[in-house]
Amino acid sequence: MYRQKQQRSRTLTVTAVAALVPLAAACGSEKADGGSGFAGAGKPLTGVRWSIDSVTVDGTTHQAPDAARVRIDDSGEAEGSTGCNTFSARAAVDGERVRISDAMFTEKACEKTPVDFEKSLGRTLTTGPLTTEAEGERLTLTTSSGDTVRLSRQPDAPLYGTKWTVTVPGRKDTAGRKDTASRKDTAGRKGSAHLAFDRDAKTVSGRLPCNHVNAAATVSDGHITLGTPSTTRMMCEGSLMDAEKRILRLFDGRVDYRIDQETLTLTSEDGTIVRATADQ
Repeated sequence: MYRQKQQRSRTLTVTAVAALVPLAAACGSEKADGGSGFAGAGKPLTGVRWSIDSVTVDGTTHQAPDAARVRIDDSGEAEGSTGCNTFSARAAVDGERVRISDAMFTEKACEKTPVDFEKSLGRTLTTGPLTTEAEGERLTLTTSSGDTVRLSRQPDAPLYGTKWTVTVPGRKDTAGRKDTASRKDTAGRKGSAHLAFDRDAKTVSGRLPCNHVNAAATVSDGHITLGTPSTTRMMCEGSLMDAEKRILRLFDGRVDYRIDQETLTLTSEDGTIVRATADQ
C-alpha cells in the first residue's frame, strides 16, 4: 500500500513538472519572433525567473511551495522546479495558446510539497491549450474551463551578498554585436569562475578559471570601478588561462554593470563582456 501511494505521488509530480514547460518555451518564442499572441507581449518574458504562486481548480486555490518556479531563456528552453522536482523542456506556441513537448524531469516524492498542489497543477496545465494574460509583474495561465495558474516575476538578485558564477566572456565585434557564451557552455564544467562583491570592504573576490582573485571595487550609479587585481599564480591548461585573461581585462578600470533577475552583465570600456548568474 505504501509503495502504491508513493508511486501515485511520483506520477502526479511528473505530470506537474511536464506541464510547466509550455509557459517556458512559449515565452522564449515570443521574444525570438518579435511578438506572439500573449497578452502583455510588450514586455519580454524570456530570461525571466517566475515564481509559481498558486493553482486554482474548481474554485479551490492551492498555494505553491516557496521554491516552485520556472525560468525561460532566450532560445526557448526552460528549467524550473515544482518545489520538489526539477525539469527542463520545450514547447510550441499557437497564437495565445501553448503546448508541451520534449519534457525531461526528475521523479522524486517530497514530503514538503503537497500532493494536492502537484495534482492540481498537473490537472490544470495538461488538460489542453492554455491562454495567457500578463498584468504588470504577474502572468496568469487559464484553461478552457477557467482553472488558472498564477505566476509572478521574481526580483533581481542583489549585487552584494550573491555568489556570481561567471560564464565564458565574450567581446563586441566591429559591427557592435556581442559574442557571448550561453549558460550551457559553462554549466558544471571544470574551471568555472565565480565572484562576490563586499559592500563594507568595497572589494570583489572569488575564483577565476584557474586562480583566485581579489581587488578593490567601488560601486556607483551603474558603474563599478575595479582596482588592480591580486591573484594567485597557478598555471592551468591553455583554454582556462585564455578565459582568465579575458576576465582580467575587466580589472584596473571602470565597467558598466546591469542585473536582470539572476544575470549580472559586466562590460568594460574595451568591449569585453562577462556574464554571471546568481547561485541558487
